[in-house]
Amino acid sequence: QVQLVESGGGLVQPGGSLRLSCAASGSIFSISAMDWYRQAPGKERELVASITPVGSTNFADSVKGRFTVSRDNAKKTVYLQMNSLKPEDTARYYCYSPFGRVWGQGTQVTVSS
Repeated sequence: QVQLVESGGGLVQPGGSLRLSCAASGSIFSISAMDWYRQAPGKERELVASITPVGSTNFADSVKGRFTVSRDNAKKTVYLQMNSLKPEDTARYYCYSPFGRVWGQGTQVTVSS
């Protein structure tokens, strides 16, 4: 059974940075791609970034050049580094394991002055 726990959200001013973490339990982490999604109030959940087991990454156009994603398989943790944050990045951010079909509980990111 895989469990995912996100952390690192908070309130940040426009232009600021945050790093989200997603810690996984279970034995499948190292063989699972990991995704970061976000959902703003009244909007559908959208895919923000993905990372394969060997570290290849993909990003939504809206965050390219500002966000990076990385993983530490030894720590079973995936990270989302968010720079140059904008108010439109405000959302609840979730990590997801497609292999285990498991969602984390999410962490809130609010970008506001």
